[in-house]
Amino acid sequence: MALSSMTGFARSDGAIGTAVWAWEIKSVNSKGLDVKLRLPPGFDLAEPAIRQKIAALVTRGSLFASLSVKREGVASEVRINELVLAQVLDAVKLITERIDARAPAVDGILGIRGVVDVVEPEETEDERAELHAAVLAGLDQALAGLVVMRKAEGAALGAVLTDRLGEIAELKRQAETNPARRPEAIKAKLAESIAAVLETGKAFDPDRLHQEALLLASKADIREELDRLDAHVAAAAKLMASGGPVGRKLDFLAQEFNRETNTLCSKANDVSLTAIGLELKAVVEQFREQVQNLE
Repeated sequence: MALSSMTGFARSDGAIGTAVWAWEIKSVNSKGLDVKLRLPPGFDLAEPAIRQKIAALVTRGSLFASLSVKREGVASEVRINELVLAQVLDAVKLITERIDARAPAVDGILGIRGVVDVVEPEETEDERAELHAAVLAGLDQALAGLVVMRKAEGAALGAVLTDRLGEIAELKRQAETNPARRPEAIKAKLAESIAAVLETGKAFDPDRLHQEALLLASKADIREELDRLDAHVAAAAKLMASGGPVGRKLDFLAQEFNRETNTLCSKANDVSLTAIGLELKAVVEQFREQVQNLE
């Protein structure tokens, strides 16, 4: 499976009978799947099927889907609401009996809200079923376009992430072969520490010297951090090769990269190792930022 981005846009449209419909779907980053729908009147019953189709193809992202439906080339009909008209005429009769007033003209009565409605002819059950089927097929088309776009962006993100993993592996190699990690360098640092203790003029404490030596050796040992970085690089590469919705897992690995890098920096016994650690932190942060866009 290919990697997919969480961002994308797609549109589909069509016509059946006198109805013209159009879907617009866009998605952006989100921690989970959040679907928002905007449907015209009469399509509420189709909402469960629409959500099911979306969830079958999209597992993560904030997705907004909008459907518009218009009817073209249909002559409107004028309908008189007999019940409202009868009530209005009764009210007119009652008023004219009580006060000396001229009866309202026909246009005045027709202008009263609810007496006359201009409406479109109602669809038959068969027409409505055909329209719903066409709209759902159009949704499939739009979702397919969205998936294609998200995968195209996912492929671009995958190339960037692969480069970042290569940089992390190279910086890890530089840290591993750094001269400051050699036994003679550590011995020199230990000699400096011993000299500093002796220069204080205080009584020489063999136990304290032994503790200082152990502390320095422990601090300079970044073997565990380097091994973990190796393992995380391999795990991230494997996830990216498997594809699919692996964004959350890669985000977890990005946190682990950052944790090991912080420890490496804290253990660095030389400015050159510290510089490598800081550069590593910058690359890990770039990796994490790009991972946030993956499904």
